[in-house]
Amino acid sequence: MIAKLLNVDESVRKMELNFETGVPFKPLYGVTDDRTLELYMHHARQESTKYFLLVTVGEESVRHDKVSEKAKTEEQNLSDSYIPGLDSINEVPNVGTSSNVAEDYGFPELFANSYVNEMPMETPSPGRSLFVSPTPIPSFVDVVRNASEGNEQGTAAEDVRTTPVEPYQNVPPIPISVVEANVEGSGCGDQTCVEEGIYGEGGILGDIEEHRIFRSKKELMTCVSITAMTEKFQYKVFKSKPSFVVVRCIHTSCSWRVRAKKLVESEYWMVTKYEKNHTCPTDFKPVRRRQATSWVVGECVKRKLINLGRVYRPRDVMDDMKRKFGVDISYYVAWRGRECAYDNLWLGTPEQSYKLLPGYLHMLMDTNPGSVVNLEVSNGNRFQYLFIAFAASIHGFSYCRPVISIDATHLKGKYRGVLFTAVCHDANQQIFPLAFGVGDSENDASWSWFLHRVKSVFGSNPALVIVSDRHRSINNAVQEVFPQAFHGICMYHLLNNLKTKFRNKTKELEQHYIRTAKTYNLQDFHVLFYTLSSAVPGVKEYLEAVGLHRWTRSHAPSRRYNIMTTNISESLNAVLVKVRELPITALVNEIRLLCQKWFHERRTKAAGCTTMMSKDVEMKLEGRKDRAQAMGVICADQYTFDVVDGDRNYCVDMALWTCTCRKFQLDQLPCDHVLAVVRKTPYEAYDLCSLYYAREFWHETYRGVINPIPHISSWTTPQQIFEFDLQPPDVRTVVGRRRKRRLPSMGEELPTPKCSRCKERGHNRATCQNPIALHPTDEAGCSGSNLPTHQPIHPSDQHSMPQL
Repeated sequence: MIAKLLNVDESVRKMELNFETGVPFKPLYGVTDDRTLELYMHHARQESTKYFLLVTVGEESVRHDKVSEKAKTEEQNLSDSYIPGLDSINEVPNVGTSSNVAEDYGFPELFANSYVNEMPMETPSPGRSLFVSPTPIPSFVDVVRNASEGNEQGTAAEDVRTTPVEPYQNVPPIPISVVEANVEGSGCGDQTCVEEGIYGEGGILGDIEEHRIFRSKKELMTCVSITAMTEKFQYKVFKSKPSFVVVRCIHTSCSWRVRAKKLVESEYWMVTKYEKNHTCPTDFKPVRRRQATSWVVGECVKRKLINLGRVYRPRDVMDDMKRKFGVDISYYVAWRGRECAYDNLWLGTPEQSYKLLPGYLHMLMDTNPGSVVNLEVSNGNRFQYLFIAFAASIHGFSYCRPVISIDATHLKGKYRGVLFTAVCHDANQQIFPLAFGVGDSENDASWSWFLHRVKSVFGSNPALVIVSDRHRSINNAVQEVFPQAFHGICMYHLLNNLKTKFRNKTKELEQHYIRTAKTYNLQDFHVLFYTLSSAVPGVKEYLEAVGLHRWTRSHAPSRRYNIMTTNISESLNAVLVKVRELPITALVNEIRLLCQKWFHERRTKAAGCTTMMSKDVEMKLEGRKDRAQAMGVICADQYTFDVVDGDRNYCVDMALWTCTCRKFQLDQLPCDHVLAVVRKTPYEAYDLCSLYYAREFWHETYRGVINPIPHISSWTTPQQIFEFDLQPPDVRTVVGRRRKRRLPSMGEELPTPKCSRCKERGHNRATCQNPIALHPTDEAGCSGSNLPTHQPIHPSDQHSMPQL
């Protein structure tokens, strides 16, 4: 259209268009096609700030006075959408790199929801396609002409640029929970409704006004419904066709109405006429608010559901709708509205999330080169297994101790399944995520598939140690995939099994078992194990059948360091407890966001470390140095020393790096006795520490960066991935409310809640019904208050009281 207005031949001369909010500012967006021009027109018409359109052409400047007669006629049709600043045309050298501008430039989605973190459009490298469109977009000349003439069917444009098909245009964008929603310019006049998440006064959809464009008919009708609830009236649909819709007030004599039509060859709708004044009687009160449907309720409360950790019950939805709009809704409508809000926030329904998964995984590998992603499907293109290992995790594992903790936890979505995790410790004793997987359940096939992928990515180190619980499928898969690796079991899971088998001896078990499992020295183990066997008859045979080398530190054939449990896996499962309720694509995206956040924070923390070792190791060494000062050291030669620790002696050999307590050998850190020797000799404590604890290894562990994934409208996928129709797994959906709390393991004791009001156990403050004394008394019957009490007046003393 601009080329016609300026009488410029696009095939011969290149043009570049940008618009800015003022002369002192740099251009904000580039106008590259009819759709971006439509965005500019919308801003120029809606915003109070004057927008300037900067047009640059090649070799010679083109003035507005060169417009042809035909172009002037089209300009007259656009008088209500005049482009400010069009008379100012800069003269610059030739620009442009491709004849198809849509393939060279990105485009931010029109009128994106305010809960999405909107990013300004950037110019990508040539040859990378970032912008595709769902349908051919008409020129804005035809859009405005058809809207002004009221033509219901519309006319085809003479010059309509055809762009490729975008597969994910009608799908809600990916929400980023760690970034607060941008509500600037949302049209909400009441700041309270923005903070509380109830879109009553305009809200995220804004107000209805003429020439406003909506992305779909559903969004238009939602905005009309919210307006009706806010202004306390009802409407009815007078006419509704595929190309236009007319809405009126429910009162027959009222003049309030909205008329909108569908734009030519697109999914957008424009309000062509809006009568906002009501002429119905003031005493007219509708019996009910039928516009408060579940979808509208979901649009009103979805901001409150962005935070996964928030508990927002259907009863809370009912209370908020009553408080903001004065609308009474049923429990079912509130529950359905909350479910619709979840679907809108987290990439649609669970079925739509599976369809988006191949495209998301392609963008994950595109933005994070070197990452390994495996997606396996069964017959009928049904989802079966998924494996993800980020390139940053693959690089960082080389600088971590070779002890991997594996575990699986149940997913709580519609199609259930399990989430497999493989983690280890970094130099600062923090969780370092290695790989994630999704499968149907914990069985031999799924664990074998996951561990095969772990082995292909991270290799098989001869010193590798795998720690897990006693699940039979894990044991079978480890023996199959990692036959040379040492497989240890979590000592706390084994303790729970012991509590189940020996129910009457739980106190004795906890007292002796943990010390027996954690001890470093073999002599100390035999003493403690004998004490445990004497206190709990039968436990010796049970633990020997399990294998002493699998649950004790002293008998382990490989170094377990300080990883005797699967606590790091359980901690990661606790962090993802709310994420596991999301659909599959949103689940993977939240895991990526968590790893991206962790890597950035720990990379920054490691870069600021000024000590030789990591901060956690430095604190541990300081504590051991304090205890070493009370020990005596007797030198035998330049390498051998005898250290007196209370009533026991320990032999330290600095040539072999050994101590008879075995803590120095197994943890690869100087023990108290070695530090006592260091205090008396010229040895350096840092030289005796393993490099796995060094500051350089800590920083190198998080050197890799997990890059973000662009907005869904900017995804570019090959044709075969776009056409691949991934179906959900073939599982039977259980009727009723899905279980969200896990079943306790054998022997596991769940903590009993304690009331903060009456200090009793078994309930909490919200359900407490115990009476609380205003003035509690002690055993002597005295009041707990220190204030003096008033004694009753004896009748004989009443004569001494003054008369009033």
